[in-house]
Order: sequence, then structure tokens, then C-alpha cells
Amino acid sequence: MTQIDNANYNIDDTDRALVTLLSNDARMPVSDLARRLGLARTTVQARIERLIQRGAIAGFTIRRGPALREAIRATVLVCIEPRSQPEVLARLRQMPEVETVHTTTGRVDLMVIVCAASTEALDAALDRVAEARGVKSSESLIHLTTKLDRRG
Repeated sequence: MTQIDNANYNIDDTDRALVTLLSNDARMPVSDLARRLGLARTTVQARIERLIQRGAIAGFTIRRGPALREAIRATVLVCIEPRSQPEVLARLRQMPEVETVHTTTGRVDLMVIVCAASTEALDAALDRVAEARGVKSSESLIHLTTKLDRRG
């Protein structure tokens, strides 16, 4: 059995299989997980709790269904004024259309993923990002077709 020994983790192949099953369906009952892994239900529950305690599982989430996958997304590359990141992030946190914000290296400071139900709503959200105090410039890349998405 392959194992990774790390200061915080001792993840074996069974743990990896468990995490894969949970990644595909975080709501799968423990009894179903146990059956698929060939383990006792109590063993699977103990493994899940250990993975959570050790930080290997940070939380449980949902995968978007077809209704939300049809939304229009854009990646916005944002350059900000020096020392304005806290103010810009505060503004972006207030925008429900903003899904994620990543800091980056290179010519831009932030990579912002924006999601909206229509082109009009996306356009308005992109304008609000660009107009936020502390933003020097932004470049929007509208997502067309997803060719690969390992997140589900």
C-alpha cells in the first residue's frame, strides 16, 4: 500500500479512494461509501473524521447542476493601485456575481471569476469590477465552452 508521510498527513490508498468518492458526491451516505470501499461503516466514518481533523478534507460542497452551468462566466484580469488590495477585495466580496478571487504573479494582480445569468448582468458586473476604487485596469475574458472540468 502506497503511503505519503507528511507532518500533518498519513494518507493511504484507501483514504485517497474515499476522498475521490466524496469528491464525486459529497452527500453519499457513509453506508454506500463503506460498501464501495469494502469497509465497515464505522471505519469509514472514523476515516472521514480523521481526514477532517488533519486538514486533508477542508469541507464539503456542491457541484453545480445544469441550471447553474448555463450561467455566463468571465475571468477578469485586474491590475490594482499599490496598497489598494484590501479595499478592492472588500468591494469584490460585496458583489454576489464574484465567485473567486486569486492573487497572481506576472502582469496582473488579481484573477477574478465572475458569473451572471445573462450577458446584461455580466456586463454590469464587469463594469462594477472595473470601476472599483483602486482598480487601475481590467481585462475580461468571457468563457465560451468548457472543454475540461475535473471539479465536476
